[in-house]
Amino acid sequence: MSVRFVVQTGDPVLRENCKPIRTFNSELWQLLDDMKETVRAENGAGLAAPQIGLPIRVVVIDVEEGFYELINPVIVSTKGEQVGPEGCLSVKGKQGTVRRPNKVKAEYRDRFGKKHKLTAEGFFARAVCHELDHLDGKLYTDIADELYDLPPED
Repeated sequence: MSVRFVVQTGDPVLRENCKPIRTFNSELWQLLDDMKETVRAENGAGLAAPQIGLPIRVVVIDVEEGFYELINPVIVSTKGEQVGPEGCLSVKGKQGTVRRPNKVKAEYRDRFGKKHKLTAEGFFARAVCHELDHLDGKLYTDIADELYDLPPED
């Protein structure tokens, strides 16, 4: 496994509509492992492939239950609303207040191509929405009610 470089705002790949995965093989498995390693190294909650320069529909999300690997994910329903702070590994030094659904249901494939369904609530739902937005070229800064600078890291 290796840590990948995380691209920052302004890189055109972050604005691309990503292509679906059609081949489920060891190259994809390595990518997923590298993405998880990158999330750990960056102290993030999730990572979408365009954030490491790849315009493909792959995300990883790290929540209390562990890592989720979502390939070709689609949100099929949403419910409720939550408002809270959001940041992004590709938008260093900023945070924003963002409205998201409180509950989402999604369908996706795992690393072997098997179909799955997922129900996420609270922070997990926020992370799913955030990462799936990346796959359509959207950033949280596009929908934030408020943006503010974070204090510099020591």
